Amino acid sequence: MDYLNHYYQEAYIFGTVHSRFEAQGFLTAYDFFCIIIWKANRAKTKIAKRLLKSGSYANLDEAVIALTSGINEVSDHKNRLRLLMMNWGFQLPMATAILTVLYPDDFTVYDIRVCNELNGFHNLKNMVSFESIWSGFLSYKQQVELVAPTDISLRDKDRYLWGRSFASQLENDIARNFLEEEPEDE
Repeated sequence: MDYLNHYYQEAYIFGTVHSRFEAQGFLTAYDFFCIIIWKANRAKTKIAKRLLKSGSYANLDEAVIALTSGINEVSDHKNRLRLLMMNWGFQLPMATAILTVLYPDDFTVYDIRVCNELNGFHNLKNMVSFESIWSGFLSYKQQVELVAPTDISLRDKDRYLWGRSFASQLENDIARNFLEEEPEDE
């Protein structure tokens, strides 16, 4: 194994992991958890426990192969998101991260930084009705496509907005000498 590939985690998952999924139609636990760790390292143990409890799987590889094979077998993106959220218990941010790696031209990661840049969609993750979530996600994706530069891929639009948020937050932190917290929006 070339461990240098893992240093650039995003390049690994959008290159190697994405290609494996396209070729095989499923992922192993190793590649799947590379996605989970990239999105939210703190969530890996909770997700592993939930996957093992979700069926009669002897190990994480079996659970992940079942989950990712199921994603591959579903014929449309709406039902791929539904499968992750309704059948496997993933929240919108993680579900969209997984689907963005697997289908980068069709999904974008639902992220609080991007919501801030779009000045909206903050409550999308709290919705209960899947139809409302799907409709809201499509609007979110459309705004990502409209607000970011037009000459870049959907994935790069996501990166652009995340980066713009990061830069703005850092500039504000420096201006405040990192001494005060930003006031909460009311």
